[in-house]
Amino acid sequence: MDIRRLQAFIKIIDLGSISRAADLLNIAQPALSQQLATLENAFKQKLVIRSKSGVTPTTAGAELYRHAQTLTKQFDRAMVEITRGAGPLVGKVSVGLSPYSAGSTLSVKLLECVRARLPDITLHLTESFDDIYSELIMTGRLDMAVIHGAGPIKGVVFTPLMKEEFFLLAPHVLEFPQDETGAVQLADIADTPLLLPPRHNFVRKSVDMAFMRKQLEPRIVAEIEALITLQGAIEQGIGATILPWSVASRIVAPGKSRIYPLRNPVIQEDVSLCIPEIIPETEASVAVRDVLIDLAKTMAASHNWPGTQPFS
Repeated sequence: MDIRRLQAFIKIIDLGSISRAADLLNIAQPALSQQLATLENAFKQKLVIRSKSGVTPTTAGAELYRHAQTLTKQFDRAMVEITRGAGPLVGKVSVGLSPYSAGSTLSVKLLECVRARLPDITLHLTESFDDIYSELIMTGRLDMAVIHGAGPIKGVVFTPLMKEEFFLLAPHVLEFPQDETGAVQLADIADTPLLLPPRHNFVRKSVDMAFMRKQLEPRIVAEIEALITLQGAIEQGIGATILPWSVASRIVAPGKSRIYPLRNPVIQEDVSLCIPEIIPETEASVAVRDVLIDLAKTMAASHNWPGTQPFS
């Protein structure tokens, strides 16, 4: 099996197009189509479904894609480790960071530490609302990710890092009853216009569950993912939001918005590091993983992040 055929197949599936893959790989489209046909003959299975909008993998194609990611990663790992000998750790490590979690807060510190301790490793950082990180890890497109939740999910392994409490971030023009600690009761914001991420987001799921348990219906006036837009909307008094402190503290604007603890109930979610269960880790990814875990533990234990606790 030619490893280049597998690499080309991965590119076809990633791009959803044979012609775009051919352009990116700098080979003729008929030659790439022939490579795909050779793979289909070898496995005696149809691997892709062609349509006017591009190509999508069949069940067999999706299975080959997953195995191809593993094989090409192992090949790349062998090339790196054999050619470098006993030299410093090198390679590319891809890390997904959930934008509405402590993971995004750790991104700059992670980059700084990797540059200082592991200068020959190229760090690829991504923050995305649209991608499901666990799926990207299972298929080998990401080496690891920091996400909300603690599993289990088949194909990935979770290492709990910390617990994050959620807070109310509201415009100064809105007023709420507060207890002696300055906390706001969930029932007292039932009529407050809320700006929240879409339903597939872990923050949104936790917020919806908290309202449901109190038999309340949140007044959601907009679904917003972009933090800059969310910050501006709150400053303009359009609505409030509910976020972990690690995120809320980045977009609060003194004199325009304010953070309140939420009570009855406290909304809390686990933050975990997610790695593949089957695909072997490279030495470079193990080194980056260790740095990330150390940073997360330091953050959770520092007492500089209200509502953030080490995972017990």
